[in-house]
Amino acid sequence: MPATPSQQGVDDVSERTQQNRSEGQSPATKAGRRLAAQLAAQKAAEAKRRRQAWAGGLAGVAVVAVLITVFVLVGQGDDKSANQADATPSASASAPVPGDAAAPPAPQLPAGADPALGSKPTVAAGKGELKKLAVTPLIKGTGPAVKQGQTITTNYVGVFYKDGKEFDSSWKAGQPATFPIGVGQVIPGWDQGLVGVTVGSRVQLDIPGELAYGNDEAAAGGRPTGPLRFVVDVLAAQ
Repeated sequence: MPATPSQQGVDDVSERTQQNRSEGQSPATKAGRRLAAQLAAQKAAEAKRRRQAWAGGLAGVAVVAVLITVFVLVGQGDDKSANQADATPSASASAPVPGDAAAPPAPQLPAGADPALGSKPTVAAGKGELKKLAVTPLIKGTGPAVKQGQTITTNYVGVFYKDGKEFDSSWKAGQPATFPIGVGQVIPGWDQGLVGVTVGSRVQLDIPGELAYGNDEAAAGGRPTGPLRFVVDVLAAQ
């Protein structure tokens, strides 16, 4: 028996509903899928932004770390270069010349002293056999005479009398020597030869071994033996 028109419409709606359900194409299902797709896209975009942000942050940290490493290495290189320069002797440092920044300062001279006392003297070897103390004035000072027991300040050069080879000098350190005189604090040749010399004088002392450090090398303990020659500048006495 054929269906009535109303029954036919109901059957058509029921058939379409069943068809849509079977094919998953109901309006509710379509909207849900679109919403799920949008949410998934948003989550993917957000995850991508997070990854990009992390990547950018890590890149920035890496750049900072590289810069810090470079600065540290450069600083260490400068320190090493400075240390090597300090530890490496140079010709100018080992042999300062007058006027050079490394040269010892000129000594402070007494008032009215000969300007020659500001320069290191050249000391030659002696001649002949030295038998007794000889005091030879080279520059006559105008100051008071040195008295026994006073403390004097001097510049000096010491050489071996026989060959003129230098063994000691206050000029090398750039610092005059200060000591009591005439009281046994220095060798007898100095105690005897410098008492009475006027301040501002330069004298040559030729001293036999027995008035210096002796003639026996074994007993001298490494000090110079035999006759010696000193050129001494008396800068002060008090």
